[in-house]
Amino acid sequence: MDFYLAAILQGLCFVPMGLGIYLTMKIFNFPDITTDGSYTLGAVICALGLSHHVSLFVLIPLILSGGALAGSCTAIIHTKLKINALLAGILVMTALYSVNLTLLGRSNIPLLSYAGLFSSPLVQDSNCNMLLIVGMIVIVLIFLLSYLLRTDFGIAMRATGNNETMVRALGVNTSKIKWIGLAITNALVAFSGSLIAQFQGFADINMGIGVVISGLGSVMIAEAIIRILPTDKVWINLMMVIIGVVVFQLVLAFTLSVGVDSSLLKLFTSCFVLLIVALPQSNFLKSSLKR
Repeated sequence: MDFYLAAILQGLCFVPMGLGIYLTMKIFNFPDITTDGSYTLGAVICALGLSHHVSLFVLIPLILSGGALAGSCTAIIHTKLKINALLAGILVMTALYSVNLTLLGRSNIPLLSYAGLFSSPLVQDSNCNMLLIVGMIVIVLIFLLSYLLRTDFGIAMRATGNNETMVRALGVNTSKIKWIGLAITNALVAFSGSLIAQFQGFADINMGIGVVISGLGSVMIAEAIIRILPTDKVWINLMMVIIGVVVFQLVLAFTLSVGVDSSLLKLFTSCFVLLIVALPQSNFLKSSLKR
């Protein structure tokens, strides 16, 4: 039971990343690969801050700013230099590997001996304490994002994803929307990286490899649920992303519990995401639903 509880807690720590990838992939239709690098960047900034006893009130804005800066670099390369969106993300992600390694100074930093976000004793049990803290963070994020997406800017961002040419013809600066959107996304992803670093007790230079696949899988699960329960309420769609992230982590936990070698976990993750993406498009499933 503790094994699956740990998977749920880890899933909740991944929620900011899932929400960020949902914004880029589904709201304004931008394939952002920067997330692999900004995720690690958030963990690196967190590790350096905790190891130097920086206050959380200073550290959290630094983590968010670092992620936002990474996303802004991708946006500038894409909008100003007219580089393909996918290539722009890959360039920034590659550059961030060197940046993260330089900041970290070594391959990993242990964090178990430092007081972090989960050290605040709200209740006696450590798991319940972590669940309460992460739960409050998730609730705040859902509230802020649902409010943002209902504002004029949020509506413009959603419209940009649906039809950028039309929105530009109406006089909206779509380059600015992409810049702010990518900054928000990567700030969320960096924050998720910091939560995972504190959850697992260390920050590692390679912890961001393949994280975009996990985020995409979570978003696809959420989209499948949204198709079953169609709704136009933004906050419900965001809640489905949370469910998708947690379900994805529970599936991975189940895979490990039945004896699959941990070295094959990335392979299983890729195959699982492929199944999620391909199944709704299969002719067999479409013909079954018509019957």
